[in-house]
Amino acid sequence: MFYYYGRKKQIAKHYPSPNFDRIIEPFAGSAAYSLYGEKWKKEVILIERDERVSGIWEWLINEATPSKIKNLPDLSIGEKSSEFLHIIHAATKMAFHYKTIKVTPVLARNWEISKRYMSENIYKVKHWKIINGDYTLAPELEATWFIDPPYKEDAGRGYRYGSKLIDYKKLAEWAKERRGEVIFCEGHCGDYLPFTPLLELKGVAGKTNKEVIYYQSERSNKQLELLQLSF
Repeated sequence: MFYYYGRKKQIAKHYPSPNFDRIIEPFAGSAAYSLYGEKWKKEVILIERDERVSGIWEWLINEATPSKIKNLPDLSIGEKSSEFLHIIHAATKMAFHYKTIKVTPVLARNWEISKRYMSENIYKVKHWKIINGDYTLAPELEATWFIDPPYKEDAGRGYRYGSKLIDYKKLAEWAKERRGEVIFCEGHCGDYLPFTPLLELKGVAGKTNKEVIYYQSERSNKQLELLQLSF
């Protein structure tokens, strides 16, 4: 719904479609998977540990309207802002540690795009639910579990609750115990589940970032088999 470093908006189409009428995202961020296509129509439950991010979701779900969003002030290049909703549009995960930020052309452009997108799509999230807390607070329900934690090692550092604070073996065991189906995202350092390649993304300076996936389902693994055949 809003800009968030590491979000899956551009690659959401590559993940398996949900087989259940309920989607749970235990590391919500900006919930790009649940917003992709028609998925938003399902019952969506978000869990987000960072209270500032969950606060944005609480506002979007319970209070925001298209007019309220459109009336949010624009950002001028060179000015400073202490609003967290502005700061996270700076296109860097280190933004989670900033108290104030100077508006750059990138931030101003991202904010302009987000304002327009939020105002046009706010109706999609009004039936959603948000829980502020650790992933272990997720309800014990049958669902499509889209699990996208801060990635292990350097890729997951910088967030307020980054990779240094995650016990990945514990997270892996928890994920395998979920009822329904599990779509688990990771990067090239993921070694705590039997991940398989998903795709490679072009990064800065010619570098590539490898996206891997772990998938399990109580119904069928056919989706993952078809997914792997496409690469």
